[in-house]
Amino acid sequence: MPKKSRTRLAEVDLYEPIRQYLTAQGYTVRGEVADCDIAASRNGELVVVELKCSFNTALLIQATRRQRKADAVYVGLPRQPNNKKWRHIKHLLRRLELGLIFVSLRGKKATGEVLFHPPPIQRKRQRSAQQAIPTEIAGRSGDFNQGGSTRRKLATAYREMAIQIACFLEAFGPLSPKQLRLLGTAAKTQSILYSDFYGWFERIAPGLYSLRAKGSDELNDFPELAAHHRTEALTSQESATATRS
Repeated sequence: MPKKSRTRLAEVDLYEPIRQYLTAQGYTVRGEVADCDIAASRNGELVVVELKCSFNTALLIQATRRQRKADAVYVGLPRQPNNKKWRHIKHLLRRLELGLIFVSLRGKKATGEVLFHPPPIQRKRQRSAQQAIPTEIAGRSGDFNQGGSTRRKLATAYREMAIQIACFLEAFGPLSPKQLRLLGTAAKTQSILYSDFYGWFERIAPGLYSLRAKGSDELNDFPELAAHHRTEALTSQESATATRS
């Protein structure tokens, strides 16, 4: 009788069970932050997880480079057999001060399990990297990326600020940066409108901006994030109407 083939997990399949595990430990978790597949913060502690479908040298290079940015770094992989080869790999990961998380399918549900944690090391982090990842995590209102994603646009903190502005212009029509800020958009509103990095905004008069068709169309690339900020814009619109009444 032929053996049943084991379901293969893709990198994005590893993300959700590991995110759930870290969230249950009290971490704020975000996917795809500053080249890290998973970044998680808790009480000033920064944890990074690098995901791969199979163990290879590239994974080790990525994970050890992340040690410059984080307090603890793990590698996340589909569950592997407990054979001699993997006993040697586990020994190597420990020597490199990396933690290991396996993801396995139990029925139809994927679950994450920590095999071992990295040792507590007082390692000097790069100052710029130390600031960049927590700032990026704090700048996102939610987790709108899947770690391990490839060839798709990422919802960075900067892009989210631009989406928020676009949703408010969509709801209210042309506005000035000051009007947008009063309605609740980000502190960088003026610079985002002025630089127009994504080509979404049009200056139609001195200090007055509208949303281009391109911006309206590309909101569809981020449906969850756009829905979140459209609801926010609608609430602000209702509040403004009630104040005028």
